[in-house]
Amino acid sequence: MLQAAVITVSDRSAAGLRPDGSGPVAVEALRAAGFACDDARIVPDGADAVETALRAVIADGARLIVTSGGTGVAPRDATPEGTVRVLERELPGIPEELRRVGAAQKPVALLTRGLAGVADGALIVNLPGSPGGVRDGMPVILSVAAHVIAQLDGSDH
Repeated sequence: MLQAAVITVSDRSAAGLRPDGSGPVAVEALRAAGFACDDARIVPDGADAVETALRAVIADGARLIVTSGGTGVAPRDATPEGTVRVLERELPGIPEELRRVGAAQKPVALLTRGLAGVADGALIVNLPGSPGGVRDGMPVILSVAAHVIAQLDGSDH
């Protein structure tokens, strides 16, 4: 069973001021798809916190990592900046499709700056912080995750 990880990026959730509404949605989808996945890790906003959390879950063996939150335009939204520090190669088609699918539900989904790519044998995808954005995005991620991981392991196309 492949290991997955979810990282919720939120100052308020990290401080215990707001429950994590999006992380559990991603965890549930990953488990339903057959991934082993612990409960979401919650970290504060900021590129350093995101980078540190990503490197930790990769070191723990995660092959699919989904982040939720910190992808907007607010001053503390720096998930993409932390993610790009870890990525070896970007996969721009995934966030393009996530924005397309999200915008069909809510036009503000066009404002998300999330990234996707690979690093150290793992697929990493940034999702927005809303439960609805995660619910809409998980099928997109799951539709390609197994193929990406197989490719990282050397499988043929």
